[in-house]
Amino acid sequence: MFESLSQRLQNVFDSLGKGGRVTEQDVNAAMREVRMALLEADVALPIVKNFVNTVRERAIGAEVHKRLRPSEQVIKLVHEQLIETLGEAGQLNFSGSRPHVIMMVGLQGSGKTTSAAKLAMHLRKQGRQPFLIAADTYRPAAVDQLVTLAKQIGVDYYEEGVTARPPDIVKRGLEKARASNANVVIVDTAGRLQIDDTLMRELEEIKQLTNPCEILLVADAMTGQEAVNIATGFNERLKISGLILTKVDGDARGGAALSMRAVTGVPIKFIGVGEKISADTLEVFHPQRIADRILGMGDMLSLIEKAESLYEEEEAIRLQKKMMENDFTLQDFLEQLRKIRKMGPVSQLLGMMPGISKLQIQGQLKSEEVEARIRRVEAILNSMTKKERERPKILDASRKKRIAKGSGVEVRDVNDVIKQYHQMQKMMEQLRKGRFPKLPGLDGLGF
Repeated sequence: MFESLSQRLQNVFDSLGKGGRVTEQDVNAAMREVRMALLEADVALPIVKNFVNTVRERAIGAEVHKRLRPSEQVIKLVHEQLIETLGEAGQLNFSGSRPHVIMMVGLQGSGKTTSAAKLAMHLRKQGRQPFLIAADTYRPAAVDQLVTLAKQIGVDYYEEGVTARPPDIVKRGLEKARASNANVVIVDTAGRLQIDDTLMRELEEIKQLTNPCEILLVADAMTGQEAVNIATGFNERLKISGLILTKVDGDARGGAALSMRAVTGVPIKFIGVGEKISADTLEVFHPQRIADRILGMGDMLSLIEKAESLYEEEEAIRLQKKMMENDFTLQDFLEQLRKIRKMGPVSQLLGMMPGISKLQIQGQLKSEEVEARIRRVEAILNSMTKKERERPKILDASRKKRIAKGSGVEVRDVNDVIKQYHQMQKMMEQLRKGRFPKLPGLDGLGF
């Protein structure tokens, strides 16, 4: 989402001088570029002005830390201001009587229904018992979509079709939720193509009826400048408690996140990072991690959390033991590749690694090429029999030719995969013997 903003900001910082102090001339030049970068990212003008002025005041004449270059000092100040603008990490509020009600509001097409299902999965993963109510009677097939998703993820739901009034549906749905001992009720409310008084009166009636602990505005991250008007409209009438930004993994410029948070004063609680319905595609929002991504510092904590969600402790120990005993087969390799694919798009994973996003921006590392390589290796491994993956030694010329034909590659590509596998085995053997392995490119560094 923040790729264009990240690219512009990194170019700004690379152009700063290298003197002992950050000069006013340096700061003014940098802030002009920062201002343009934020505006191009669709951040609202008043927020841009406040952001730039705050950083400028703090940066001009500031003493540079002994270990920081002037550019790094400005990066530090911009980083701190980004975190402040993005606000605190949002935690869901579960105060009041049970079942706790969460209202999902927003315009049509923002992703409310999908986000409601993802949120249900997220809450169930935390040990709660969610319940979905289909109260969007205006959008064609909205009720059917929620029912389908509820069945898909195994969550209880309530619907009455599209003929009853949404507040009446919600009232009867709450009674059903109480009877089923649900402790969190997620209400998928109706949206419109634009904010209107009829919509707001209906939502206000549902709010008065349910006394929700959370009113979450679901907004498309690609909304752009209109994000401010949308957030203001819903907040003035409903007093929203948090934001969910959807389609964050799309071609959004990132300005909606900064603008909506700043204009409402409420925290961004979740970001949607994929269309797949799973708890992993609805991430808890961490301002510092997002600021790190914007400035190309990576986000290793999120990457680690993604990996941990796919690995049970016993499985991790088993894999570690196999690797240290040099018993890691091509079958194990294939299983790990599949897990990596489940963690999300390669471009997203690479962007979480410190320094890698800058290589992507500079064109030195193209995520499309990395993705293509992973798919090619997976195809090669899938073209092998399980016996061949377990015992690579039996891979003779005839078998390699068959594997290459089956995966649509050349025999040399098959040989490359096998060669990489053997190199990894040698590295594991050196580690097992307590020696640091020889790594490509490190031969002259004394290892």
